[in-house]
Amino acid sequence: MSVDRVEEVEEAGGAADGASAGESLAAAATASLTYYPIAPGVRLNVRSGPGTSYPIVKVLPEGTRVPIFCQSPGTSVTGPYGTSKIWDNIANGQFVSDAYVRTGSDGYVAPRCA
Repeated sequence: MSVDRVEEVEEAGGAADGASAGESLAAAATASLTYYPIAPGVRLNVRSGPGTSYPIVKVLPEGTRVPIFCQSPGTSVTGPYGTSKIWDNIANGQFVSDAYVRTGSDGYVAPRCA
């Protein structure tokens, strides 16, 4: 995540500017997320669940960085970062294969999805 984004969240931060305490906590949680790059030169399918049988909900453009909220086992996929059954939840109802995300690990880097 860029420093600019962190500063932007901190500036928007406190409840004194009219934001509720819940909104401030949500902004703080977003600021602490790690964003991981998808493989260079890849336009990545985002699916509604952790597997290739789930519908594609959108396609990420080259150069995208994604947060990983949780991870789930699913269909085995071979990509630039090896073969993996791990699927990364990048938003509500949005999953990408971990084989296309540079996390620096062959294992789980986030909690398992509930």
